[in-house]
Amino acid sequence: MPAVHVDNIAALPRIEPVDTKQAQERRALTITDAPSMLEGAGFKVRRAFSEIDLRLSDPFILLDHMGAVEYAPGEAKGAPDHPHRGFETVTYMMDGELEHRDSNGGGGLITDGATQWMTAGAGIVHSEMPTEQIVRGGGLFHGVQLWVNLPRAEKWTPSQYQDIDADKVALLASDDGGAIVRLIAGDLANHHGPGGTRTPITYAHASVSPGARLQIPWRPDFNALIYVLAGHGAVGPERHAIREGQLAVMGEGNSITIFGEANQESRSPTLELLLLGGSPIGEPVAWYGPFVMNTREEISQAIADYQAGRMGKIPAKQRSE
Repeated sequence: MPAVHVDNIAALPRIEPVDTKQAQERRALTITDAPSMLEGAGFKVRRAFSEIDLRLSDPFILLDHMGAVEYAPGEAKGAPDHPHRGFETVTYMMDGELEHRDSNGGGGLITDGATQWMTAGAGIVHSEMPTEQIVRGGGLFHGVQLWVNLPRAEKWTPSQYQDIDADKVALLASDDGGAIVRLIAGDLANHHGPGGTRTPITYAHASVSPGARLQIPWRPDFNALIYVLAGHGAVGPERHAIREGQLAVMGEGNSITIFGEANQESRSPTLELLLLGGSPIGEPVAWYGPFVMNTREEISQAIADYQAGRMGKIPAKQRSE
């Protein structure tokens, strides 16, 4: 990890230095541990938002960190057929691969640095399973799934997809060349990610070298969340320590500063983290399992629609590309 990297960081577009006269650094409000739990057919995830008030993460609902794990032959598990309604799932794979199938006849691989952005909208049934190759032979597996809420007016939109291949991600370098940022969606420092969003957000994966600093401008009307995928570092002007499996919720301001610890573990030579921010939707949330709506009545309707087959079934044969 990570799957997408460059040998010559100096060749990348640079994130311009933050104007120190205008900068208002965001401070860490909370730093929490992501508890481990089983999901799908029994694979372990770290659920990053479990210990915070979800009003702090709005419009994000859930962030599951899968791995990193080295599967032995026969160990790999996935998420068999299940429904979704009312939000978007964003699956980002850094190592390994998942096979996607859905009730629209869609299918394909999410692998090594690629992202699949699925707008569940009015409803869909899908599965995400390890490939036969990984099940038989084992291998490294590391990814995350982010759930992005949809506003009331968008919850009934038809389901659709964006496949963001690894080579489409916007690659940026910090002003001093000590960090690389992979911008998956939204805007960051006047650069644009390839993912189209229905809710205004920024989603990026950064690698910070040992002893380096990453300082980036951040929209003051967005919230700001930092989740550590691997390594050790610190955040904010007070340099609060943060490590793998922890989430920092940042306060108000227009810039974020992250520091990579000088001494990292050999299994993770750099600080790897996700940067998330968005414009809060601020609507009531009714959430039950794979359905995220505004009212309990809408949740009951979603359950009834799924049980009646109105969200479809995954076909045995995939559509041709």
